[in-house]
Amino acid sequence: MRLLLIDNSNTRTKFTLSSADALGDWSAVIPTCDISESSLASTLASCDWDASLISSVVPAKAAVLEQFLAGKPCHSLSHRSRLPIGIDYPSPQQIGADRLANAAAAHVMFGSPAIVLDFGTAVTFDVLGLDDAQQPVYQGGVIAPGLASMTEGLARRTALLPHIELEEPTQAIGKSTEQAMLAGAVFGYRGLVREIIQQIQAELPGEANIIATGGDATLITRGLPEIHQHCPQLTLEGLRLIANLNL
Repeated sequence: MRLLLIDNSNTRTKFTLSSADALGDWSAVIPTCDISESSLASTLASCDWDASLISSVVPAKAAVLEQFLAGKPCHSLSHRSRLPIGIDYPSPQQIGADRLANAAAAHVMFGSPAIVLDFGTAVTFDVLGLDDAQQPVYQGGVIAPGLASMTEGLARRTALLPHIELEEPTQAIGKSTEQAMLAGAVFGYRGLVREIIQQIQAELPGEANIIATGGDATLITRGLPEIHQHCPQLTLEGLRLIANLNL
């Protein structure tokens, strides 16, 4: 079966074609704010698929996607979907679809317990544990501002601080405003991530696999040996696995 997998996040919406067994080579990206019937028709004009799966954290754009894809089987990922993990969470409807996809992929690919970090507009930490029967369950997590959100917010709220391009700082003591901001952003953000990981680990009964994904993962994980795996395609792999269970 040819699958169209859609990761509709706050900033970008990624489209990937997949078989049941592996992600394909074709992919496309539309800025989420530009999602419309016409942009979808243009982007997907040369694609052919049998069924689609949508992971969305933007309800208004999810409705546009669902309407456009309604002519073929289409599943919208939620806590009600069939998953390869259980959910131990008081209000499962509050869990973002992308977080469920990440957790599902992390368990299948790397095992549980696990902590999944997704570096995007926000950075999310999702925790997979084991229940009394030693079955994997989604337990909850942490949400913090994303790296770009923090730096852009600083520039917007101050008169003299500029926008900066995120990259590895050459030193901690900045010799310009830009260098000082870059050191604060990257080194400080690694400190935030390290502290949250330590606090989560302290509440788990054993060592967890720690997996990173998302746009800023390459930069931030470079200085964090605590992170065991960097998997850029984790969310899409999760969507593929969940599509096989629901379509």
